[in-house]
Amino acid sequence: MTDAASRPARNAKAPPARGPLARAEAGLARIMLFPSVFIVAAIVLFPLLANFWISFKPVTLGDLRPPSVLLSDRVRATDTGFTTEWRLRNTSRTAAITNVVVGARVDPAWTLEELPENCERTPERLTCKLEELPPATRIRIRFAFAAPPDAAEKADAWEPTATGDSENILTNASFTLENFREAFSAREFWTVLRVTFVYTIFGTLAAIILGLFAALLLDRDFRGRGILRGLFLFPYVAPVIAVAFAWVILLDPFSGSVNAYLKEAGVLDGAVNFLGTRSVEIGLFGITIDFPVALSTVIAFEAWRYFPLSFLFILARMQSINTEMFEAARVDGASPFQIFRYISIPQLIGIMSVLFLLRFIWTFNKFDDIFLLTGGASGTRTLVVDVYEQAFAISNLGAGAAVAVVVFMVLLTFSLLFFRIMPKEEL
Repeated sequence: MTDAASRPARNAKAPPARGPLARAEAGLARIMLFPSVFIVAAIVLFPLLANFWISFKPVTLGDLRPPSVLLSDRVRATDTGFTTEWRLRNTSRTAAITNVVVGARVDPAWTLEELPENCERTPERLTCKLEELPPATRIRIRFAFAAPPDAAEKADAWEPTATGDSENILTNASFTLENFREAFSAREFWTVLRVTFVYTIFGTLAAIILGLFAALLLDRDFRGRGILRGLFLFPYVAPVIAVAFAWVILLDPFSGSVNAYLKEAGVLDGAVNFLGTRSVEIGLFGITIDFPVALSTVIAFEAWRYFPLSFLFILARMQSINTEMFEAARVDGASPFQIFRYISIPQLIGIMSVLFLLRFIWTFNKFDDIFLLTGGASGTRTLVVDVYEQAFAISNLGAGAAVAVVVFMVLLTFSLLFFRIMPKEEL
């Protein structure tokens, strides 16, 4: 039994070895693909690694440029010659500059009346040395020369130079977790995280559901269907700044058409600032809840603007479904709802899952919509807006990078869980 069972394995043919030409072609293919792979990897990985690096650094906007000595020279003529004053300033507010050397060429005929401390004079050069220039410090060094009357004009044309040693905080080997401690200990961080998830989940689901309804509506054959399909794409293809500005005008509490129409219809007693009101109390079944007005408005804008993408994907999938299944279901007496539930939905679940993954990631990273509509105010501040606020509004690049790392880790965790939970045949 053992020999018989093992005989097919011994008799199985090994895969044919590749010849010299096949190996040469494979090597050439790798060489040709390497530049593309390298460029793509650099574009993707370099910003990611740089963000991780900065997140462990106490970096501000002022630290993007390493500390340097800013030097200016003031020359004034006197009766006996001229005076010059070197003004030195450390451009950094946090880091010192060491081994500062300031120098300029001088005419040997000029006589220096008094040599300042830490300075030396050779026949053709004047040099001053400082062991350290503290952060945000200004130092003045004054010289008086006895020289001919035209010496001041020559001195005004000289070009003193200043050098020094400084440590660039972006490239040194010191790291800290202070940025992450500040991010997680901030009073509003968890509120911002909750708002981000609410905005992302409801915005994603609303866009997919609207796209599903639009696809069901336009899957039928009727006159003007092509024109209507093109109109449905308008929110997605229009410039975001144009549509956001249009929404701001329509929702204006004083001159907006929406408020005017709702008041005329008797729905509202007074104007509502849809983009500037954090929440209003609403009684529902005897329970009073705080309804987030601005956040709901931004979610509605998100659903309206991005449902055409879901509409296109779902419509393309619906048109690829075999119509014989629908005809057989109708012959068996299935209602339209039963056809939709038991035939359409199982066929669409794969594309809708992919749409949910993509829209979740894109909405979680969305910045321009919220910033143009509310600027992150009135309870609409998300993590991505917080990255901007930390990095540029208060000039704390390290804290902004730390929040960006949190965004990356949340999306990475969500993607891994999504691929683990979803059946592979549905993706």
